[in-house]
Amino acid sequence: MAKYPFETIEPKWQKFWETNKTFKAVEDASIPKDKRAYVLDMFPYPSAAGLHVGHPEGYTATDIWCRYLRMNGYNVLHPMGFDSFGLPAENYAIKTGTHPRATTVANINKFREQIKAFGFSYDWDREISTCDDDYYHWTQWIFLKLFERGLAYEAETPINWCPSCLTGLANEEVKDGSCDRCGSQVERRNIRQWILKITAYAERLIEDLDGLEWPESVKAMQRNWIGKSEGAEVSFRIAANDKAGDRGETGDELLIYTTRADTLFGATYMVLAPEHPLVAKITTAGQKADVDAYIEAAAKKSDLERTDLAKDKTGVFTGAYAINPVNGAKIPIWVSDYILISYGTGAIMAVPAHDDRDWAFAKKFGLPVIQVVASEAEWAQKGPNGDYSAEPSECTPADGRAVNSPGFNGLGTQECIDKMIAWLSEKKIGRKATNYKLRDWVFSRQRYWGEPIPLVHCEKCGIVPLKESDLPLKLPEVETYQPTGTGESPLAGIDEWVNCTCPACGGKAKRETNTMPQWAGSCWYYLRYVDPKNDTAFADPEKADYWLPVDLYVGGAEHAVLHLLYSRFWHKVLYDLGLVSTKEPFHRLVNQGMITSFAYQRKNKSLVPTDEVREVPGETDAFEEIATGERLERVIAKMSKSLKNVINPDDVIRDYGADSCRMYEMFMGPLEVSKPWSTQGLIGVSRFLERVWALSERPMTDGPATDRSTPAAEGLTRLLHKTIKKVTDDTASLNFNTAISQMMIFTNELSKAEAFPKALWAEFVKLLAPYAPHLGEELWERLGNGGTVAYESWPKYESELTVDNTVTIVVQVNGKIRDKFEAALGTDKAELEKTALGLSGAVKFLDGKAPKKVIVVPNKLVNIVV
Repeated sequence: MAKYPFETIEPKWQKFWETNKTFKAVEDASIPKDKRAYVLDMFPYPSAAGLHVGHPEGYTATDIWCRYLRMNGYNVLHPMGFDSFGLPAENYAIKTGTHPRATTVANINKFREQIKAFGFSYDWDREISTCDDDYYHWTQWIFLKLFERGLAYEAETPINWCPSCLTGLANEEVKDGSCDRCGSQVERRNIRQWILKITAYAERLIEDLDGLEWPESVKAMQRNWIGKSEGAEVSFRIAANDKAGDRGETGDELLIYTTRADTLFGATYMVLAPEHPLVAKITTAGQKADVDAYIEAAAKKSDLERTDLAKDKTGVFTGAYAINPVNGAKIPIWVSDYILISYGTGAIMAVPAHDDRDWAFAKKFGLPVIQVVASEAEWAQKGPNGDYSAEPSECTPADGRAVNSPGFNGLGTQECIDKMIAWLSEKKIGRKATNYKLRDWVFSRQRYWGEPIPLVHCEKCGIVPLKESDLPLKLPEVETYQPTGTGESPLAGIDEWVNCTCPACGGKAKRETNTMPQWAGSCWYYLRYVDPKNDTAFADPEKADYWLPVDLYVGGAEHAVLHLLYSRFWHKVLYDLGLVSTKEPFHRLVNQGMITSFAYQRKNKSLVPTDEVREVPGETDAFEEIATGERLERVIAKMSKSLKNVINPDDVIRDYGADSCRMYEMFMGPLEVSKPWSTQGLIGVSRFLERVWALSERPMTDGPATDRSTPAAEGLTRLLHKTIKKVTDDTASLNFNTAISQMMIFTNELSKAEAFPKALWAEFVKLLAPYAPHLGEELWERLGNGGTVAYESWPKYESELTVDNTVTIVVQVNGKIRDKFEAALGTDKAELEKTALGLSGAVKFLDGKAPKKVIVVPNKLVNIVV
């Protein structure tokens, strides 16, 4: 048996596909809309580390599906590109002086070479890179459209500041109070920023999720991030401070948002965010020093730290009071960092009896607690005339009946909310309101390696956009990439670039020196793929209409909020401008699971690098640390350089071939599930392909694929049709692991035959080709065919041949299996009973006794009761 020569086969077919542009997509108007498919992978950031085995998992899945669709007559667009702006290349430039573009281009070349080695069927003529001038020309153009519609604005705003990266971060880029990029503790800093008004689209971003075929978990994450709630805005007037107990007013108002207007009578104090503009105005002279010190300390904390429910509550009294609008009570105004200026109005009314955070704060600072909601059980016990005046012994945030709320007592929670909002509206001191947790998107970065923002600052005209004819505004060549640390990017120090002429008046002006975040280029890249060489528009509308929306989008779940939310926002803006015809960019989303690896854990839960571990001699699946002899537990963990358990796909392709790697990653388990890499599993799949290669060298007959001339031939024919059905159904539903299992079953049975029809083998080769495309092409050619198998018709099955005409009948005696036999499908009960009673296994355990009862389940079993 000749060895499967993947080392020569794979480069041969990769060259064929590239030379013949086998997978080039063309907008053929004769192909109906329902026979077009736009299949997209989340494009990679070209890091210096190169491709890892996690990348090809999703890429292989989409490639199999694309190849399957082409063989079913679909016109398929399947592109690839690179998300090439971003901090890593710039940080490397800061360390080495190497231009970020040089690093990025080198990394892209490496990525491209690695991706092509897998034989993915991308249309490489459509490759894009977000850092190319002809690409970010249109990123800047879209930004100008946002600016023209008032969706991009400049503001001094508190932002997350990374003291290591020396740049501002969006909330989404902060994880557990640390920079998602470098891990440094994030600070709060007021800085001039460009901000995109994503909040203007909050409602549509929620509503349009319903029509998408996305994982429910991702939809839930987006809904939670947007955070819609229904409630009321209520106005509290600020009391004058000149006389204790005086109910006079200063004329200032404090606007709060609450989802529980029914609890207004229980508001015993108010809390402002440290950044609230009223803090400075209302703080008394006696409290000013304490308040200023508190504000300074709060500025050093991240939003996550400030809102951590487990942390001890801190705060300081302003010396000022507000007047509760429902009862005229004078209540103190405090400042606390658990209130964020970015949520609601940056101020709350505190109802400690029914809110856990307010309760903890009130107890710490000795503030009053008034019960205004009774549980249904308490209401049933005390009734409407009961005494509810005692201070509660615990916080009770649940719904119930209103108490201590004159005019509203006894009402259920929702009814009380509705009537309270109506009363507030009537008195013109409040109104029904909808609130969102979603904040506008901080779009500025104080770095060099990003898209320049195409605006200038003119003393006479203000902020002026560049003319479209002046795009792209290119990055200047610089000698240093070091961030200034002052809130300005390295661009600010390049006078010859910064100083310019105002596009409106022709006077002196200065360019905007902030750059766009990495998310900018990835917001719309799926659109550029449909027309990547267009130099007059981001895409021809006819081509966009031809392909959009993306039919299948595959990538990691880590992008559930960030990239997907931003892309949807930009797409909706373009839809409103009439530039795209679909409301959503991605119709169906699939998140592939993570490929993990084995690691080895000590008793103290610390992990040991794999090269410091050995198997315990003479034992199976037992491991120990070489240095200490300590027994270790084998666990599943993320691949990590420090643990020496990273799998390099280049090594896998060198040793086993790309087709083996592709099929193994699909065979590991369901696409959406995380699973550990096992070299033994890879070897098993490699052996399967070796067996397929060996079968191709067997004698083949000229008989039909549906040969039923002998029982053996009919058995193979039936197995082929079952395999076609199983592989068809599983490929269509992305259940690739079970499709591969069925192909293995087929080849195992086929290997028992000394010869088989060439036509039968050809059908199997077509099933295999999307999964192992290099081998599929080679086997197709060895069958005497020219060209490529990629556009051959997908095999069809006959339903009749996918159903067994015989079944195995299990024979039980008193419920225990004692024998079995084959019977024709549909054999009647009497015949099954007769056959069962005559079998040796039944006779032996009947032991001469007459059956009390015989239970027959057609096509399944006969149970004899004695």
